[in-house]
Amino acid sequence: MLIFLARKLKFFLDEYILMPEIAANMAVNKGNARPRKGGRHLIDGVDPESDFIGPHIPISTSVVQPDLYDDEDKTLKEGSNLEGDYGSIALLTFLYILQGIPLGLAGSIPMLLQSRQVSYKEQALFSFVYWPFSVKLLWAPLVDSIYWLQFGRRKTWLVPTQYLIGVFMIVLSWHIKDILGDGDEDAQVSVMLLTVIFFMLNFLAATQDIAVDGWALTMLSRRNVGWASTCNSVGQTTGYFLGNVLFLALESPEFCNNYLRSVPQAQGLVTLSGFLTFWGVVFFITTTLVWVLKQEKLDLSADPDQGIVETYKILGKVVKRPAVMSYCLILLTCKIGFAAADSLTSLKLIEAGLPKERLALFAVPMVPLQILLALGISKYTTGPRPMDVFLRAMPFRLILGLVYCALVYWATVAQTAPGEFPWYWYVITLGSYALHQVFVYSMFVATMAFAAKVSDPAIGGTYMTLLNTLSNLGGNWPATVALWMVDFLTWKNCTADGVDSCNSKTLTAECHAADGKCNTTMDGYYIESVACVILGLIWLVWKKSTVKRLDSLDLSAWKCPS
Repeated sequence: MLIFLARKLKFFLDEYILMPEIAANMAVNKGNARPRKGGRHLIDGVDPESDFIGPHIPISTSVVQPDLYDDEDKTLKEGSNLEGDYGSIALLTFLYILQGIPLGLAGSIPMLLQSRQVSYKEQALFSFVYWPFSVKLLWAPLVDSIYWLQFGRRKTWLVPTQYLIGVFMIVLSWHIKDILGDGDEDAQVSVMLLTVIFFMLNFLAATQDIAVDGWALTMLSRRNVGWASTCNSVGQTTGYFLGNVLFLALESPEFCNNYLRSVPQAQGLVTLSGFLTFWGVVFFITTTLVWVLKQEKLDLSADPDQGIVETYKILGKVVKRPAVMSYCLILLTCKIGFAAADSLTSLKLIEAGLPKERLALFAVPMVPLQILLALGISKYTTGPRPMDVFLRAMPFRLILGLVYCALVYWATVAQTAPGEFPWYWYVITLGSYALHQVFVYSMFVATMAFAAKVSDPAIGGTYMTLLNTLSNLGGNWPATVALWMVDFLTWKNCTADGVDSCNSKTLTAECHAADGKCNTTMDGYYIESVACVILGLIWLVWKKSTVKRLDSLDLSAWKCPS
């Protein structure tokens, strides 16, 4: 059965999404088998947004790739040899794991908030914690250019940043129960304070990311610098998994009692307070070891210092290009159609009764699929028209947003007992999510390939970082707006006499005080989902010709003026 489904999926991809690109790509690759020359390129990408398991969480991947055909460094042509770099690769991977921990924790908080029945307006407020990784370009030149030479160019930022993350985690562990409203029966969740704290944590993690990305260029030998992207992907994914999926599972009494204990207990194996304390201590110990034991070498040929003013000047010149301005508008608006599906579906499933730890575990079988998709789709986007794949995948992804609506509604009526669903509901839900991933990754890899194609080789790093910053913002702001609007579009009635509705916290409290119950008569999630799909289809009709025109422009239209 699985083999049959796999063959059908391959046929569908080849026939409708990817196959039209093959002939064009083969024709171009025949005559252009070598990458463009022009020095080292910074490949700065992001993992695609979480479209089902959690909110949009951009995770950057950036590394300078030396030109493999540079005549001045013939060792690069001979391939990589890891001898002498094993320790550096292990260290880089561990630093990226540390970076993924606060990201994973931030991704788990909305699920904890949802189980505490906070409003979606408050969820929208918390969604701002994901923005630092989307706008790190604003302060990246400062991290690259300001340093204490005797201490180390990258350690100047890495060491204090990681110490601060440790401090934040340990101090937060002392107060997290009160902040989440667990310390007293009448206590309320302090969403604003929680947002400020995790915003700062992610700001520090984004700053650490800039420092580690830069250090990778000199920590690894030049022949192995390409391994930095592997360290980044493996490390951040592992850290996010530890801080999100593993934490939610071990924090859940239900999961621990069912699978890890012989004698049931009221709490999980770990608490959020204990988890924060543990990783805070880990940050302190490992940062001290890195500070004392790992020496940093300054190599401006591998990691050049362009200067703060010069970097911002380059950004200004790039943005003024007409083609870049048009593409920036596309990046900032193309994900409006996915906002409801990406930001609300997981929270609505928890609201419908699906345990949060079980929802988090949905991500486990998707990991190998996501890796295979990223590898498989990339070969179809290597050519003159990568955005054709983007345009072909978009309507299918929009339609699956409506499928998500159906799954959420089904979850409200399919439960055999509170929190228990039939096996076929899980099969269909996971199958829908897996299919959705095909189109998510088709669009993601296409945009990455297009950014790599049009980036001016002379400033490849700055150029691609700009495009991916805008791509991240294009996913973040619609998600925040979707979360903000859903409460306004939801209508609830109170069963108690004298209280007509539950459309505010005050009215809800009055309803409960009168021994009434709030019943949802119109869920804003469904309204938003339909509206987003309609807006997405309108966007596709409106911008399809523009995307094709930009995809066919000569590369000279994208070059930064000197």
